[in-house]
Amino acid sequence: MSISKAVITAAAPDQRSLPLQSLVDQQGVKKTALQLIVEEAVSAGAEEISVIICPGSASEFEAAAGEHVGRLTFIEQGQPRGYGDALLRAQEFVGDDPFLHLISDHVYISRSEVSCAKQVVELAGQEDCAVSAVQSTREHLLTYFGAVGGQRKINRDDLYRITSVIEKPTPTRAEQDLIVAGLRASHYLCLSGIHVLTPTIMKLLSDDLQAAPAGQNINLSNALNALSGLQQCLALEIAGSRYNIGVKYGLLRSQLALALSGKDRDAILSELLELVATANPTPLEERT
Repeated sequence: MSISKAVITAAAPDQRSLPLQSLVDQQGVKKTALQLIVEEAVSAGAEEISVIICPGSASEFEAAAGEHVGRLTFIEQGQPRGYGDALLRAQEFVGDDPFLHLISDHVYISRSEVSCAKQVVELAGQEDCAVSAVQSTREHLLTYFGAVGGQRKINRDDLYRITSVIEKPTPTRAEQDLIVAGLRASHYLCLSGIHVLTPTIMKLLSDDLQAAPAGQNINLSNALNALSGLQQCLALEIAGSRYNIGVKYGLLRSQLALALSGKDRDAILSELLELVATANPTPLEERT
């Protein structure tokens, strides 16, 4: 399986500005979150990249895309019907080819010399099947992610064959259907926003859209669940971490993670220690 195309979804109305936010990367260079995610795709071999955006925001995204803007094709999601619908807008772009898919409101930091997206793409090439990146995630965060159930592959402690995918499950539902042997108690395999998908996913998303009542949104998790019943789909615990910039303090946590994994780590640690030492929290008796 060879991957040369990528699709980045960035059209959610409540998240349209997130990819335009500025961060400082590990080398101390100021970049937008969009630049970072595009670079992630390029590092994995993507030559053409489609970005799904809200209508009327193309000029903002072009200005924020950085040096790889020439690789980008912007597709507007008019009359949006959710995340699955956004990805489906790239059906003509991907055609009959497998493709890399990333979401635009995450920052990825690898713990190896290989980027997080490239880890997924390389495994997909080796196994010739769809692969989704996952991260062991605490139970109380399930409301933010799709989660997978699966069986650990023999001789690998980071690879699972997916047997089910549920969008934002409740803890009760997760305990019933998504327990994976070997994970810590109250931890589940949650999707990390990086996938290599086969073109069959577009047919499944199209079927979901047609079957859904008028105006109802569709998500990717349902289509992934169906795909896992048709062909082999794997979940890879990547050697790295994802940081969601769309949650409370998400941008701050992402920036700290980038800084602490970069060339200015020691200086940042010193600044943090000084900040903690000099902070003057309000005494408890004065917080009423």
